Amino acid sequence: MKLEGKIAAITGGTAGLGRGIAEAFLAEGASVALFARNSEKGAALLAELDVGERAVFVAGDVMQQSDVEGFIDQVVRHFGGLDILVNNAGGAGDLQPLVNLSDEAFDEAMKWNVYSTFWACRRALPTLLDKGDGRIINMSSMEGKHGKPVFTAYTAAKHAVNGITKSLAREVGEAGVTVNSICPGLVVTDIIKNNGPETAKAMGMEFDEMIALFASEAAIKRPNTVEEIAAMAVLLASKEGAGITGAMLSVDGGTAQF
Repeated sequence: MKLEGKIAAITGGTAGLGRGIAEAFLAEGASVALFARNSEKGAALLAELDVGERAVFVAGDVMQQSDVEGFIDQVVRHFGGLDILVNNAGGAGDLQPLVNLSDEAFDEAMKWNVYSTFWACRRALPTLLDKGDGRIINMSSMEGKHGKPVFTAYTAAKHAVNGITKSLAREVGEAGVTVNSICPGLVVTDIIKNNGPETAKAMGMEFDEMIALFASEAAIKRPNTVEEIAAMAVLLASKEGAGITGAMLSVDGGTAQF
C-alpha cells in the first residue's frame, strides 16, 4: 500500500497506459480521478474497477484549456486535495513527412501533448506546493529522446514535455514536489491496435512489420507492457521515489539507450 491515502489525477485515464496506471495506483491504496472524452467509457470503467468512492470520472478534452483546468479543480473539490498528477493523455496525430505537415497538424500535436501538460501542471501546482509532498509524472516517449521519419510533430512535442519536466523540477524541488517523465517504448495497447495501421502506412509498411521493427530496436526484442510502465509510475508517485526528479526515465526495453 505504497500510495495509501494519496489522491491522483490522471489524464487519458480510461484506456491503455492511463488505465493501467490507475489500476496500479488503486491497488496501492490511492484514490484516483480519471479524465477522458468518452463519458460512457468512463462510467463503464468505474463499474469495472468497483472501488466505490475511491475512483471518479470527469469528462473533457485535454486540448481545451478550460476542460483541463476544470478537471483539476473538480478533483481538489471532490477529494479535498491532490497529491499526484499524471499527464498521460497525448498522441502522435497526423504522421507526415515535414514537407507535407500542415500547421493545423503541428498545432494539434502541441495542444494534445504539450499544452495539456502545461495547463494541468500550472493549475495543480498551488495545491501540490501547499502540501509540500507532491508528484508530477509526465508521459513522454522514446521519441522525446530521439526521432524517426514522419514523427516530426510528435517528436517535437515529446521533447517539449521533457523540457517542461526538467525546468519545473528545478523550480519546485526545494518545496518537496518531484517532476519526472516516463519515456515508454512500444506498448501494444488498444490505441496502438486501432491507430497503428495508419501509422504503419505513413512509414511505408504493414502494421505487423512496424511492430516487428520497433521490437527489433529494443534490447529485449519485444514490446513493453502496460504493467511495466505502471510500475515505474508507482515508484515515482511513492515515498521511495522522493529522490528522483527532473528525470526522463526510459521504460523502453533498451531502445533509446540514454
